[in-house]
Amino acid sequence: MWRQGWREVGSRKIFFRSSWECNYARYLEYLKLQGQISKWDHEPKTFWFEGIKRGCVSYLPDFRIERLNGSHYWVEVKGWMTAKSKTKIKRFKKYYPSEELHIVDKKWFLENSSKLKLIIEQWE
Repeated sequence: MWRQGWREVGSRKIFFRSSWECNYARYLEYLKLQGQISKWDHEPKTFWFEGIKRGCVSYLPDFRIERLNGSHYWVEVKGWMTAKSKTKIKRFKKYYPSEELHIVDKKWFLENSSKLKLIIEQWE
């Protein structure tokens, strides 16, 4: 899970913080090629928590996914949830209630990796 580094996904060279993050990007590219989503971006926007002076003052979700209808949602890939991660997510939901956030965790990878590695090239 911790193999960070540069990888090419969908003809884009991106620095991923973990192999899970990279694999999820490969999954999103697969969904895009299958016509199930219109696009995805890796870490395109930082959300700031105005008025917060200490602790977590911002949050950078891992992915922004655009649905075919033009709406979007955010995905955070998490191997484990630290106290800092919980705070960021809680503040994100409070400060940006209209934004939709999904957490992709160990459970998701346990449920999906065996079948996805058969259909997605370079799955790690």
